[in-house]
Amino acid sequence: MKYVKHLKRFFRNESGATAIEYALIAAMISLSVIAGASLIGNGISNTLDKPTNAIQTVADKSFD
Repeated sequence: MKYVKHLKRFFRNESGATAIEYALIAAMISLSVIAGASLIGNGISNTLDKPTNAIQTVADKSFD
């Protein structure tokens, strides 16, 4: 009977729940930041590729 009482108290104890919730929130924010940075990085890369390709094309034609 003593073990049952301790087991019930263990399952009712919520002292660590707040830390776990904060950790989950931090993980979701981190994933959002990583995903956003990846999308922005790809957009910037695509934007900068156009002038780079144009310059490369002009340089290639000037040496022919």
